[in-house]
Amino acid sequence: MSILLYEKKDHIAYITLNNPPLNTMSRELARELIKALHDFDADDDLYVGIVTGSGDRSFCAGADLTDKEHLVDPEGWEADYDWQLANIKKPLICAVNGYCLGAGFGLALCCDIRIASEKASLGTPDQKLNTVDAYASIMLSRMIPASIAMEILMTGDRVSAQEAYRIGLVSRLVPPAELMPTAEALAKKICNNGPAALWACKEINRRARYLSLEDGLSLFKALAGPVLKMEDTREGVAAFFEKRPPQWKLK
Repeated sequence: MSILLYEKKDHIAYITLNNPPLNTMSRELARELIKALHDFDADDDLYVGIVTGSGDRSFCAGADLTDKEHLVDPEGWEADYDWQLANIKKPLICAVNGYCLGAGFGLALCCDIRIASEKASLGTPDQKLNTVDAYASIMLSRMIPASIAMEILMTGDRVSAQEAYRIGLVSRLVPPAELMPTAEALAKKICNNGPAALWACKEINRRARYLSLEDGLSLFKALAGPVLKMEDTREGVAAFFEKRPPQWKLK
């Protein structure tokens, strides 16, 4: 049995954590995940990725506590792992299909768009074990109000899917049966747009969180300038006036 399922179809990458019963994150699974994400980033025929978990009970319920590899350089390994997750250049949609805790929560936060099943729950119980979730500790208060972020981090309590939607941790809340169809429909909609423009938009958004407006605009000029000179930009404008789907060439 493969611990990670990876499928490519119609410009979309489907990446599924497959470590039953709860899809906990072992280092083997983490390595396979990073390998798949790097392949996704390097494949010019893929525009958007969907990350989810197998089954309907759990997206990822945290680190696999039976994996002794986690005892080796835990802080150095996690920092490198989170850095690689956070630096995927293409759009990632996370379809949260159940428990999304600890390492699963960090993975979801690294994705650009999060859609949750109504039965999902999210959070970081690491502190209950006297461990620290790196990505959530660093990024959560940049995504939602700081007081709410700190309550989640300090208590280690789970947040229901409904509460996650209310505070903006997820952008959509759907019945379990509609989770993957909703994620696929959104991915297909994103695929209609220029891939290079999507990558530039993601990078500008990611880096501009830490910049002044002046520096952000300088970053925009550096990253958007080459995109605006591409053949694909002329194709996008032509397709708009000709009322037809654009044919992207990444040139």
